[in-house]
Amino acid sequence: MDASTRDDNDRGETERERLDRNLEQLLGELRVALPGVQVLFAFLLVVPFNQRFADITSFQQTVYFATLLCATAACACLIAPTAHHRIEFRGKDKERIVIGGNRLAIVGLVLLATAMTGAITLVTDFLYSSTTTTVAAVLVALLFAVLWYAVPIKRLLDSR
Repeated sequence: MDASTRDDNDRGETERERLDRNLEQLLGELRVALPGVQVLFAFLLVVPFNQRFADITSFQQTVYFATLLCATAACACLIAPTAHHRIEFRGKDKERIVIGGNRLAIVGLVLLATAMTGAITLVTDFLYSSTTTTVAAVLVALLFAVLWYAVPIKRLLDSR
């Protein structure tokens, strides 16, 4: 068995060491995702104060609000594992923190992809026709679906 097919038990680490490593990896990954969602959220908070915002269509208003809600929920989900760790770290149940944090990170990334797709939809609809908007939104959603989900899920299924 080569190194790429070994599981965590082949590392010669204790369960506690494995959980420590998994938590560090999760928190490191969240450090990468958080700035993106925070910048998007800040952008969305500023948009209504633009003078041209009053001229948006009902569709654009709906897309804006849904995108803002998705960005807010993404922030909440991606920051939650850090809060859980901080509150529960002395509770000696790191496994629950890692498993729950992983789930929240996955949900947060789905919400972030949705918010980013919504932002592209909003901007494209403001600038171009509905056909261009539809094409752009579908392509961006497919990009996220393939790169963030289909590729790793396929690898996971292939390794079983």
